[in-house]
Amino acid sequence: MNTKHTVSRTKLDRLRHTILFEVGLITTLIPLGSLFFDGPKHHIGFVAVAISLLAMIWNLVFNYLFDQWLLKAQGHCEKSVLQRVLHTLLFEFGLILVTVPLLAVSLNLSFIEAFIADIGFVVYALFYAALYNVIYDRVFPVSSGHRMHATQE
Repeated sequence: MNTKHTVSRTKLDRLRHTILFEVGLITTLIPLGSLFFDGPKHHIGFVAVAISLLAMIWNLVFNYLFDQWLLKAQGHCEKSVLQRVLHTLLFEFGLILVTVPLLAVSLNLSFIEAFIADIGFVVYALFYAALYNVIYDRVFPVSSGHRMHATQE
């Protein structure tokens, strides 16, 4: 019988990951956004920070609600592939409901223009997240000292 240890990041490491992710995303979105939208960089920066804060809050609220739904529906929070896809789509749809009006009003865009801009942000964020996580894992590797629990193979 082989014992395999599952390793997890600490809460402090997860907080560092989130903060650095958002700071990096905002820092890269401001100059990128100023290429596509008229207006001062500080205004685009304000919009980027607002969307970032909304996304973090929505992430906490949505994940809690989704997990509560899973607990009630199936007695646990483990997600199947289909549930992960549903989770992602519902998260993004909920975020779009808030960010499109914010973009429209803040950047003086039509709702169609704001929706297209939001889709652009989502696509950018997907690529940014993939690259960020690869770099983060190399700079801050998971320490084998942070064992979560042992599993049997």
